[in-house]
Amino acid sequence: MQTAMHLDRERCVRAVRSKDARFDGWFFTAVLTTGIYCRPSCPAAPPKAENMTFHPSAAACQQAGFRACKRCRPDTSPGSPEWNRRADLVARAMRLIADGVVDREGVPGLAGRLGYSARQVERQLLAELGAGPLALARAQRAQTARLLIETTPLPMAEIAFAAGFSSIRTFNDTVREVFALSPSELRARVPARRAAGAPEGQGTPGTLSLRLPFRAPLNPDNLFGHLAATAVPGVEEWRDGAYRRTLRLPYGHGIVALAPRPDHIACRLTLSDLRDLTVAISRCRRMLDLDADPVAVDDRLRTDPLLAPLVDRAPGRRVPRTVDEAEFAVRAVLGQQVSTAAARTHAARLVTAHGKPLDDPEGGLTHLFPSPEALAEVDPGTLAMPRTRRTTFTTLVRQLADGELHLGVESDWTQARARLLALPGFGPWTVDVIAMRALGDPDAFLPTDLGIRRAAGELGLPSTPAALTARAEAWRPWRAYAVQYLWATDSHPINFLPV
Repeated sequence: MQTAMHLDRERCVRAVRSKDARFDGWFFTAVLTTGIYCRPSCPAAPPKAENMTFHPSAAACQQAGFRACKRCRPDTSPGSPEWNRRADLVARAMRLIADGVVDREGVPGLAGRLGYSARQVERQLLAELGAGPLALARAQRAQTARLLIETTPLPMAEIAFAAGFSSIRTFNDTVREVFALSPSELRARVPARRAAGAPEGQGTPGTLSLRLPFRAPLNPDNLFGHLAATAVPGVEEWRDGAYRRTLRLPYGHGIVALAPRPDHIACRLTLSDLRDLTVAISRCRRMLDLDADPVAVDDRLRTDPLLAPLVDRAPGRRVPRTVDEAEFAVRAVLGQQVSTAAARTHAARLVTAHGKPLDDPEGGLTHLFPSPEALAEVDPGTLAMPRTRRTTFTTLVRQLADGELHLGVESDWTQARARLLALPGFGPWTVDVIAMRALGDPDAFLPTDLGIRRAAGELGLPSTPAALTARAEAWRPWRAYAVQYLWATDSHPINFLPV
């Protein structure tokens, strides 16, 4: 599938006429006769082909003067898979915009994180997405505003600033322009939506309940099983059918509960500062790999006759990722050459000693995972691990704290891998597991992993790292997903949805 899918008019028209939800988020349909834009799966009768134009982003539609459809709500489509499968400038910029960097630091801050000039960033985003960083951030603010309007009783002034708008007037003008309704008119429509089964806000201050969409199919077993089986006590837990964890966010902290449903992920967020809503949603979607294109992934892996039965048995596996890349890197080091239980114990000790305490009235979460700055102050002699691993740990957290090593959404994957490999105690397995689950590289591969080699041998695939790597060339660019299917042949708890 090509990046500029919106330029393939014939293909876009077919997707709209078939109401193919797989393409939601890949492109948007603007209807010349009505002045609205829709997702491909809009339930309304498709317009005539000559009345359709196609755009790569909701922001581009808004820039062209189109309003969001009130039936299909295109601004709430799953994100484009492109931004989580690529590491070029545009993809890194889109991940940063989703993480709220433009709202917090402006376009100069975005450009500085990417290592390019603001003009270069603007030019490349306009060329590929039809909108610059300010327009893309504005579209995101509009979506956040609608979410707050429809799911909370907050006054409009509070919503305006929580969504990232600089003034109430800008908030009112943007909402009216994007949705063809004023904020109060949007809120007036809420009872009808709730009657139809839409999520609604809860009574607890700072708590929201919402639905996170995804492209079907989604197999929750290994996704939630992995997160629950490796959960660090105090930071993560499985409770009442949901994975819960604490979040460190730009303006404060939060607690999220995520539960799989047939057609969405139920998300309950409690935030100390509502300005973190957009960032929290973005990080949860990234952790659950919800913007993936499972059909494209599975179609590629099915071309291998030995992998095809695994895919057919349980299609739609996702790569369990993280909400905090630095945290995951630290945990990867703690888990070197020890069992899952031992890794959890090591991490729990760090959390108790150095994590920031918080209250969780609804469960058993007690702390935020310690920041790199806090861990850099830890006395190495207090760490219950071999001396060589203590050196690995202290070197990693020092470089993370000093800003010499960046593993955030803006990371260049190639550079990050090289920097990790240069650290003492970092071999290919540790680097690749960080690349897969923290950096988000969909093509990361673990040919030396014992579970992968055992599964390969049982399936009749080559079991030596070199031979398996050669065979896996045909699985590119989705080798991280092949890892999930191979791991799933084992009876380890990471492969099963907790009961």
